[in-house]
Amino acid sequence: MDDKQRQTSSSGGAFPPSAGVKPRGSGGMADSSISARESERPMFSQKLMEEIVHAENVKKALERVEINCGSPGIDEMKVSELRKHLRKNWKTIRSQLLAGTYKPLPLRRVEIPKPDGSGMRKLGIPTVLDRFIQQSVMQVLQEGWDRTFSEHSYGFRPKRSAHQAVAKAQGYLREGYSMVVDLDLEKFFDRVNHDKLMSRLAEKVEDKRVLKLIRAYLNAGVMENGLVRPTEEGTPQGGPLSPLLSNIVLDELDRELERRGHRFVRYADDCNIYVQSERAGLRVMESVKRFITKRLKLKVNESKSAVARPGERKFLGFSFTRSGKEPNRRKIASQALDRFKKTIRVLTNRNRGKSVEQVVQELSTYLHGWGGYFGFCETHWVLAKLDSWIRRRLRCLIWRQWKRCRRRWRELVNRGISKDKAGAIAMSAHGPWKMSHIPIIRIALPNAYFDSLKLPRLEPMGGI
Repeated sequence: MDDKQRQTSSSGGAFPPSAGVKPRGSGGMADSSISARESERPMFSQKLMEEIVHAENVKKALERVEINCGSPGIDEMKVSELRKHLRKNWKTIRSQLLAGTYKPLPLRRVEIPKPDGSGMRKLGIPTVLDRFIQQSVMQVLQEGWDRTFSEHSYGFRPKRSAHQAVAKAQGYLREGYSMVVDLDLEKFFDRVNHDKLMSRLAEKVEDKRVLKLIRAYLNAGVMENGLVRPTEEGTPQGGPLSPLLSNIVLDELDRELERRGHRFVRYADDCNIYVQSERAGLRVMESVKRFITKRLKLKVNESKSAVARPGERKFLGFSFTRSGKEPNRRKIASQALDRFKKTIRVLTNRNRGKSVEQVVQELSTYLHGWGGYFGFCETHWVLAKLDSWIRRRLRCLIWRQWKRCRRRWRELVNRGISKDKAGAIAMSAHGPWKMSHIPIIRIALPNAYFDSLKLPRLEPMGGI
């Protein structure tokens, strides 16, 4: 790389710096001595758009979009093509943003199955360019807005996680708040009222160009089956800006719950309120439902909301033990376990025509992600049991792949089983699932064999 290339790279590609404007976090705005959460004055200046298109901010946004990757939008531009496109067109795009004339393209509609199998979730995929611009806007808005959000809000926020939300809920249980008001908002992202959202944004944002841009994204429409359908409500899931906008909408709910003195945890549109009795829970449920309906113009999903013991409900994939020496321990919710086993069954299906090495490679990717999240449970015996079950599934798969008696005999002998025992096992009429659990097969295909294939363990000492 020559000196000219190094200079271009260090300044964020083709993105020119914005003269006289510093990005947030580098001295652009002094902290107020008054609590930002209580102050109602605008927190963003009339030059907010200049901060959004600042070279450092857009460089960071580009890197984030490239890391996240994702599918193309309706223009079919790939993430790998974005940097080249910006080098050629950024000057024009930047001018449009500063002039308040930029117009986003409609979203591409895709549907994915919901994790609980209850139907399909509709996503709106912006073009790669619009994802980049949304990311640039989100970074600046979130840095200022996040500090005003409730300490009880954990979703889509820097340095906050689902694990922290679950641990906070567990703390309420151990304080004696043994009933939960489990609220689920019905099709929340599809039903956000645009006028109400823009009103909340205008309370803090003075720059009309930014408000106009966000309104344009909300009203960009969705392309479905070749036709563009207008969007009059909702913040379609799929864009970088949508999670922040959802938190801005639901911050009003957080403030109301705090005003009432409730103990609660909210992660996106999942909100759990902890009370000491069922009677109190029913009263809170009705009161909060009225607030959500009348003030937020949203709807509570009656079929997924309830007042119950926390052990009977799930929160972010976890539940809690109800009895024993240590009640209120974190455990994996039964629905999450069912989804896990369903996925493992698909990956270890003999009809996929893949070698055991290929299957283990796919399992490894899935188990690292799943274990990294659900390893937060406090019932590690469940993880050990799952380890055993996964290895039995693999032994069953291998036994099926060996197919004929002669090959089964040869494979067993090669793995240290005596010829007589190998002959008796190879001729067995039992099915693969039963054979996968007999001692000789476990000796021939021990845990060490699967470890050599780099199959991760959910529980380091789990499985037989």
